[in-house]
Amino acid sequence: MAQSDFLYPENPRRRQEVSRLHQQLLDCLSDSFHATNTLTEVLNMHLGCRLASIEMKRAGTIKENCDIIIQAMMEIQKELQKVDEALKDKLEPTLYRKLQDIKERETEKIAIVQKVISVILGEATSAASAVAVKLVGSNVTTGIISKLVTVLAQIGASLLGSIGVAVLGLGIDMIFRAILGAVEKTQLQAAIKSYEKHLVEFKSASEKYHHAITEVTNTVKHQMK
Repeated sequence: MAQSDFLYPENPRRRQEVSRLHQQLLDCLSDSFHATNTLTEVLNMHLGCRLASIEMKRAGTIKENCDIIIQAMMEIQKELQKVDEALKDKLEPTLYRKLQDIKERETEKIAIVQKVISVILGEATSAASAVAVKLVGSNVTTGIISKLVTVLAQIGASLLGSIGVAVLGLGIDMIFRAILGAVEKTQLQAAIKSYEKHLVEFKSASEKYHHAITEVTNTVKHQMK
């Protein structure tokens, strides 16, 4: 038993809890990197974007890695905004409004985009039209991505932000010492509560993000058959 355990008898339990929460955060971060790269690949392939893939910074802090994902998402939002503006410019107002109508059938929306996608991209494919409909004519950009960006920014600005990602692969005692290096012992309980609070929001936002991207990739596969 560590000497500090005599002064802080709850430390052994907290070590286990911190290790568990760290791993969950790492899993969510890793999943978000993967999902963002999947979306980047789809946009580059079907909408002619030139977005760069991203990698987790293993020697960096939680905040630094959150910032990497946020920056990539902001670039994605910019590209989708360009497509949205082009559709608004090329389509008749009534047709453009149909793209924003959640009651309108997706097949109808794809047919609408198909009319002008060749003018926007220089070529017309049903897959490109489907991607545009899924990502522009929906709440993916304004809702799902924006929510995840907000959650990541909150995590980066919290007590967790200064903790290094690399410690997540260490043993429980090493993780515990690393966190004590980032926060005072008296703040440890607050840090655990911060993990719990942010993980609930992060998991929810991340799951919606993954679901949206899976829908996009499945639609593209269907269109390419």
